[in-house]
Amino acid sequence: MGEVSEIQAAGAIVWRRNESDAIEIALVHRPKYDDWSIPKGKVEGEESLIACAYREVVEETGFAVRFGQSLGSAHYEVNGLPKTVTYWSARLLGEQGKPNPEEVDAVRWMSCEEAKEQLGRDSDRQIVETFQSIEPDTKPLILLRHAKAIERQEWAGEDTDRPLSSLGERQAKRMLTNFLPFAVEEIHSSSAVRCYESITPLARGLNVDFFFTDSLTEEVFHKNNERPFKYVQRLLVNDFTTLVCSHNPILPSIVSAFVDKFGVEVPSTKLEPGDAWVAHHVEREVVAIDFLPAPKA
Repeated sequence: MGEVSEIQAAGAIVWRRNESDAIEIALVHRPKYDDWSIPKGKVEGEESLIACAYREVVEETGFAVRFGQSLGSAHYEVNGLPKTVTYWSARLLGEQGKPNPEEVDAVRWMSCEEAKEQLGRDSDRQIVETFQSIEPDTKPLILLRHAKAIERQEWAGEDTDRPLSSLGERQAKRMLTNFLPFAVEEIHSSSAVRCYESITPLARGLNVDFFFTDSLTEEVFHKNNERPFKYVQRLLVNDFTTLVCSHNPILPSIVSAFVDKFGVEVPSTKLEPGDAWVAHHVEREVVAIDFLPAPKA
């Protein structure tokens, strides 16, 4: 193994509304350091940043959560090595366990201002301030490009029947770790085989309903490029997380329409196979769009 040049870690600001409807966030007390911290930890092996953040939140708080907007990264040095910690917001859904008392001996809810007084690092306080600047009460609409398919020139059959490549199959099997943090409750997919094969392991792992439609296929898009957008736009009324799996020409056109309509910014203008955009919306209004890279496979 080569030397580590940078420490990668991830975590989340877990939040709830109290009886007075005021927002509180959860900090964890670490007995090893005798400090209060945002739940976070180092990336293990090949896991993605968001998978790491979700695992650490569950391990350090015992809470069930639903991830929301990305909050950016904090940068500092630890033992002479640069460390980057990437954060998300995460809404409390309930309690599902207890933290390991050797790592976390207390979890405390406090106001954002109180939390900033307890946190020792300026970079952590800045993450709390970023959280304070966003609209937390959003729902995620995930726009996923299908995993890597066999190349068109290598497939003799109908394009809608073109399956995933071996790389795409591996990507599909690892989708669950990327999207588990968002508590997906419903999946809508193009009826093309490569989309079906991309979301089937995910749907089974989440045990959620999924729907296939021609409205999200390339064939329909080439005949009527507004139909996929109208289909997806109707999903903005959902009060839960929805995932849409479709194709490269379709998803950029939908996001472009969101940018034009709502004035949001997009961190990346292109999706490779297995990449996704996460559109955070309040009812029918998209307020932010995050980029989520494909899982390593």
